[in-house]
Amino acid sequence: MITDRADLARLEGWAKVTGTARYAGDHHPDGLAHAWPVPATIARGDLAAVRTEAALAVPGVLAVLTHHDAPALALPDDGDPTLAVLQSPRIAHRGQIVALVVAETPEDARAGAAAVECVYRPEPFDVVLTDHHQGLYTPAQANGGHPAVRERGDFDTAHGQAAVRIDRTYRIGPLHNHPMEPHTATAQWDGERLTVHDSSQGTNQVRTTLATLFGLAVTDVLVISEHVGGGFGSKGTTRPHAVLATMAARRVDRPVRLALPRDQLPALTGYRAPTVHRVRLGADDDGRITALAHEVTTRSSTVREFVEQAAVPARVMYHSPNSRTVHRVVRQDVPTPSWMRAPGEAPGMFALECAMDELAETCGLDPVELRIRNEPAVEPDSDRPFSSRHLVECLREGARRFDWSRRHADGPRREGRRLLGSGVAAATYPVLIAPSTAEVLARPDGTFLVRVNATDIGTGARTVLAAVAAETLAVPPDRVAVEIGRSDLPPAPLAGGSAGTASWGWAVHDACTGLRRALTDRGGTPLPSEGLRHRADTTDAVAAGGTFARHAFGAQFAEVEVDADTGEVRLRRLLGVFAAGRILNTRTARSQFTGAMIMGASMALLEHSTLDPGFGDHAERDLASYHVAVNADVPVVEAFWLDEHDEHLNPMGAKGIGELGIVGTAAAVVNAVRHACGVRVRELPIRPEALLPRMPHLPHLPHLPHLPHLPHLPG
Repeated sequence: MITDRADLARLEGWAKVTGTARYAGDHHPDGLAHAWPVPATIARGDLAAVRTEAALAVPGVLAVLTHHDAPALALPDDGDPTLAVLQSPRIAHRGQIVALVVAETPEDARAGAAAVECVYRPEPFDVVLTDHHQGLYTPAQANGGHPAVRERGDFDTAHGQAAVRIDRTYRIGPLHNHPMEPHTATAQWDGERLTVHDSSQGTNQVRTTLATLFGLAVTDVLVISEHVGGGFGSKGTTRPHAVLATMAARRVDRPVRLALPRDQLPALTGYRAPTVHRVRLGADDDGRITALAHEVTTRSSTVREFVEQAAVPARVMYHSPNSRTVHRVVRQDVPTPSWMRAPGEAPGMFALECAMDELAETCGLDPVELRIRNEPAVEPDSDRPFSSRHLVECLREGARRFDWSRRHADGPRREGRRLLGSGVAAATYPVLIAPSTAEVLARPDGTFLVRVNATDIGTGARTVLAAVAAETLAVPPDRVAVEIGRSDLPPAPLAGGSAGTASWGWAVHDACTGLRRALTDRGGTPLPSEGLRHRADTTDAVAAGGTFARHAFGAQFAEVEVDADTGEVRLRRLLGVFAAGRILNTRTARSQFTGAMIMGASMALLEHSTLDPGFGDHAERDLASYHVAVNADVPVVEAFWLDEHDEHLNPMGAKGIGELGIVGTAAAVVNAVRHACGVRVRELPIRPEALLPRMPHLPHLPHLPHLPHLPHLPG
């Protein structure tokens, strides 16, 4: 099933393990100063006064920027209002930056920030999301440009007449990206030219934004993101830290670095909004769906509308002649939500796949079989044919590898006080491809240099682009070097939406194809000293699009154990099988799939955030209180894939893989818990208090023998 066309180690691996890979905070220009933000301590109101005298008296403090004296920003009407930092005394949410202290050292800047005194005029605020909030409305569209509402057939009639009906509500609280590398920018002015080393998923977009905000020509701005320590969507747009560092550098006429403190990330860099999902399914006695509705309630901020597109996967997954998918949102006094890995698909598929499990249970069907019975012939909401869809094969191959038949032979198992169970869920993610340019240089020494403004956020972008170039040029990979992560390289889209390889790789493929043709035409003539270049632009090819619905699919299986005495859930095993087009580099692909599945397990079992209704901010703001999975939480994770050929994608036949692995994992874990202990959980994460009152009582274990008394230690 697996083809090893390429198994390349990361090109940047040696630099990372030796500490020579340079991130945004690893640049130390002469005269570097440091900045520290001052966050608002109210959730709504006005800044009546900001007193900076004590801060300016702190040794080492160079300046304090406030809305009174910060540079004015030229925010366009269609710009991101979250970037209008220090432009107004108005407070839209707790944690909004109200001042910025610049000092000689980070310690001086932090001390100065603590000395800034703010006087507020607070107002009543609204931060509690309820199912029937009076401010709920239906937006024009959800994230990604999807219509907020889609209906087919007559759902109400079909659901009312169905032999089997499911009507369930599922809930997921706020989730936070928390990349290992904090959001950091090092900004330096040279006259009217600006250079920013930024922790970003796309330097082109940051360059354009900074040029607009500061009234600069785009050619006078250089943004560099050579290495990025994770982002998961939180670095997919320009964030306030880059704007603030640029402001501060202009104010003190020195290079300035701003690394956001981790406890400020939830308020300033986006997060996954909480979602409430009502899923209704109607089916005949054989489990074939006749009616499907997925209605999502979520929230955004008063600053900017962002609507998690969580009902969209229900438009893709299963056959149903009658369908309703709806998004509703309320604007509240909270930080602005944004992208988090697999936005829409991750929370939406949790609800849908749990509901499918409940339907299978009600119908007395195997959960794998139920999904196979409802396989659509075409994309349900568009009637477009799929470019490729091998979900059924993923389910069957996954069941074989996972030994799914044992689930029926043994039923739920018990080992002492541990209850064991297994679950399954399906996954999908759209194939997204954006226009890109790339350039390749043939050098006289027989080596090649690929230049494209891709960004490697830890996914191995350099490595897979080298593999694409090497195959297209028909040369060994060690003869190909790759230059990425600078806004002065050939323009390319950001690293997001699992679109990077499909977009950048297409341009690299075309550039290498053109260069190879040019080299052939030379007939062996020696290259000039400057080498031979070829550039490609995929704008027209991507715009041509196609008539096919393009998606990747997968199936995830989970085995868990539930402690009957404590309600603690432990993951024993995760297995995923995916149909994601051609896998271009097996080593980095497996890393992406397993990493995503771990993130999905973390979502199911650990990640939890509370918006404090009394203070208006997220209570869990660091990695001590916001728990994510570590090695001990994921003992066995296996990733496999089908050798899928799809001629309707790009020249490589590649689909995105980075987000697909997370999508079904949480539901697979929840479904396994139900199988283990009989308790259906409909709110994440799974907590002992949700299980214990509803779990079967087991006989008590025998008492341990009494230990002998030990003598008291002196003192």
